[in-house]
Amino acid sequence: MFTPIAHWAQGHPLSAAFVAAVACGLLALAGWCAYRLLRAAARPSGSVLVASVGAAVCTAYSADTSWRFAEHRLGMTDATERLFMFGAAELALLACALLARASKRTTATDGQSGSPGVPGVLVWVLTGVQVIPAFAESGPVGGTVRAVVGPVMAGLLWHHAMGLEIRIARPGALSAGLLAQIGRELRERLLSRLGLATRDRTAEQISRDRAMHAGVRLASVLARTPGGPLAGWREQRLGAAVHRSGIATDPQQRHRFMRELAALLGARTLPTITAPAPWEEAPAPEPAPPTLLGLTGALLRQMHPVDAVHLVRDAHPGATPAEIAAELTRHGVVVSQTQVQIACREQPSELPSTPPAALRAASAAGQRRARIDVRVPGAGQEAAPDADTSVAPDANPDAPDTPEPDPRLDKARALDLEHRASHNGRPASLRTLQREMRIGQARAQSIRRQLDGGDDS
Repeated sequence: MFTPIAHWAQGHPLSAAFVAAVACGLLALAGWCAYRLLRAAARPSGSVLVASVGAAVCTAYSADTSWRFAEHRLGMTDATERLFMFGAAELALLACALLARASKRTTATDGQSGSPGVPGVLVWVLTGVQVIPAFAESGPVGGTVRAVVGPVMAGLLWHHAMGLEIRIARPGALSAGLLAQIGRELRERLLSRLGLATRDRTAEQISRDRAMHAGVRLASVLARTPGGPLAGWREQRLGAAVHRSGIATDPQQRHRFMRELAALLGARTLPTITAPAPWEEAPAPEPAPPTLLGLTGALLRQMHPVDAVHLVRDAHPGATPAEIAAELTRHGVVVSQTQVQIACREQPSELPSTPPAALRAASAAGQRRARIDVRVPGAGQEAAPDADTSVAPDANPDAPDTPEPDPRLDKARALDLEHRASHNGRPASLRTLQREMRIGQARAQSIRRQLDGGDDS
């Protein structure tokens, strides 16, 4: 191979010197780049260096097998042809390993490692293909040695030396490769089949659980066929299983045993249970008819709390603040006794002179009522006329039939007429009478009633 090159160099010394200088320059440049990369990179550990050396030796071992196989089986008799072709499998194996490493780093997540993708599968496909030349050149015995020491060990050592093993780089991560997922699934199924799927159990607890399950099974069989031909043998096995399970001394184990036995014995009743279809909608419950308390509470809740306090106080003139608060709370307006006292000191808002028929007071001065009467039309009854919803007569026999006229009634009447003229016929409110005449609430209410009585007359 080198004889033609030597003859050419002797015949063309200048050209050979130029080519040698260029080659030396390229080698020097490559060495300098390698030196800078080694200085910039982290210093590898001793185990990585040993693994790299071992992987290189195993790759050379595999290359020797490929060299011989290319000559004897592939017909590559020319040395130059074999020199360029025999290491294709080893170079492809190394390239696929590097691509698999890059794919894992790109698709890695927090909880799991990335997937090696197609290059990861090709690594083991090429390893399996390189096993064929080993057996073809050295037979079963020698081929096994060539296969294990050559391509198989080369693939594994390069895998660890380049950091492709995820358990070394990230101990808490799981591999997302196809083979790794299949292996984990098969392992879990095997452990479940052997009864070892539950972790953190001692060997004694595993034996007790197995004896308990055997006892449950034997007890259910004896309950279904009490007089069978193997009844005596099953009873002996049941006693031994109960003894090994420890249900006589362990309350938790005994509870599990009885629950599982009840489930097996009651399994025959499962087909008789009627279960509604999940797509059938349950009928909606019919709405309850409204009650007087509910209607009254709904109307009171629509009002301002201060107005509600004034309205209930007018309906119960002699009630204490605590009783007014309890009555409002019963109707859904939650107020405290202190809030009722504060509201009673404030001036009432401008309410209509005649309250709604549903909340018209049904008690007079001196008569304490324990409820608020509400008249609801319907339910087989017609609405009562307005005359029936008027304020009940005074229940106090000592009270005068007509109140005495207030000395300042004339002034109040003039103020009311002036207010009607300036407000489109609206009478003066209690707040206006109190502010203009500087009187209290009770006196303003009395003057307002006298003014209303005079207007009606």
